[in-house]
Amino acid sequence: MALITFVRRRPWWLAGAAAILALAVAAVVLVAVRPGGQDTPGEGSADVGFARDMAIHHQQAVELSFIVRDRTDDEDVRRLAYDVINTQANQRGMLLGWLEAWDMPKSSQKPPMSWMDHGHGSMSMPMYEAHDGSLMPGMATNTQLDQLRKADGKAAEVLYLRLLTTHHKGGVEMSQAAADMAGDAKVRRLAEGMVQGQESEMKLMADMLAERGATP
Repeated sequence: MALITFVRRRPWWLAGAAAILALAVAAVVLVAVRPGGQDTPGEGSADVGFARDMAIHHQQAVELSFIVRDRTDDEDVRRLAYDVINTQANQRGMLLGWLEAWDMPKSSQKPPMSWMDHGHGSMSMPMYEAHDGSLMPGMATNTQLDQLRKADGKAAEVLYLRLLTTHHKGGVEMSQAAADMAGDAKVRRLAEGMVQGQESEMKLMADMLAERGATP
C-alpha cells in the first residue's frame, strides 16, 4: 500500500523536469526543420533566390555529365562526370528540400539572379540576358548541348571539360554571392563549400585539357 501511494504522488519537480524536456525536444525539432535554426527566409531573400537558381544551374551540370559518359570511354573524364553527377544532384536535392521546408515555390516569375547584389561581379551588372536555353552565366546553350551529344572520344572530352569549366565559373560567382549575402548559416556554409569544390575541379579540368592539347 505504501508503494502505491509513492507511485501516485510524483514529486513536483518531476513534472517540471518533464515539461522542460518537452520544450527542449520541441526546440530541437524546430531547428531541424528550419535550416540554421533561424527565421524562415522569405520571398526576395538571397537564401531563396540562390536555392532556386543553383538548383537549375546544377541540373544542367548533371545533364552535361550524363551526356559525356555515353560519348567517351576515357576513365578520367567518366570519373569526373560521375563525381559531378553525385555531388551536384545531392546538393540540388538539398536546395529543393530547403525551399520545401521554407514553404517557398521552386520557381519564380522574376529573372534569374535578381536576388544578387549588383556589386557581385559582372554576372549581375548588367543583368544577364538568357539566350538559346542558357538561363544564367556559365550555362551551356542548347546548341552547345547538341554539339556535345554528337561528339565522340577526345572531341567530346575537350568540349565537356570546356563547357563544365565555364559552367563552374558562373556557379562559383553565384555561390560566392550567396556566401556573402544569405541569412541562413547552413546556406552560407553550402555556398562556401560549392566555391571551394568547384574551384578545385576547375584546376583539375585545366590539367585534363592540357593533357589533351587543349585550353579552357
